[in-house]
Amino acid sequence: MSALTIFSDQDPSIPVWESRDGDAIAAELSKIDVRFERWQADRDLGENPQPQDVIAAYQHEIDKLVEEKGYQSWDVISMRPDNEQREVLRTKFLSEHTHGEDEVRFFVEGAGLFCLHLNGKIFQILCEKNDLISVPANTRHWFDMGRSPSFTAIRVFDNPEGWVAHFTGDKIADDYPRMGE
Repeated sequence: MSALTIFSDQDPSIPVWESRDGDAIAAELSKIDVRFERWQADRDLGENPQPQDVIAAYQHEIDKLVEEKGYQSWDVISMRPDNEQREVLRTKFLSEHTHGEDEVRFFVEGAGLFCLHLNGKIFQILCEKNDLISVPANTRHWFDMGRSPSFTAIRVFDNPEGWVAHFTGDKIADDYPRMGE
């Protein structure tokens, strides 16, 4: 189940706000210009769908985003526990960074934990199947896919080159709870 937990950026031990209610999560995140919504496929995807089938099932939702925000490209990424690069990728994503564009992810299956650092707070958003999150450009954040990652997500980009990170060098992510730990 999706969740939002908010901490002070000075104290990772006690949450200041928590919810598992999708509407409450969306309302709280809208205060910091983060989009959170739920999408539904327009067809059954079955087991292990191919990327082109995933895109086709959600094209109606992608088209709305493109029309509204002017995004230029999208793709599908899958991560599984047997991926030989999972530890390297997890470590990379766990480092606080920013992007010059919005980071838009829609979870087709599985889960991931987005952690945003702004306004003196840490916002930890557990995204699961059917969750879309859009983190505004230049927002300090990190992403945890867990020790045994298992997800498929649609990524939507402003930049045709795709994901470009600018690492902050701040080690704050090391102090906050991680996915499944």
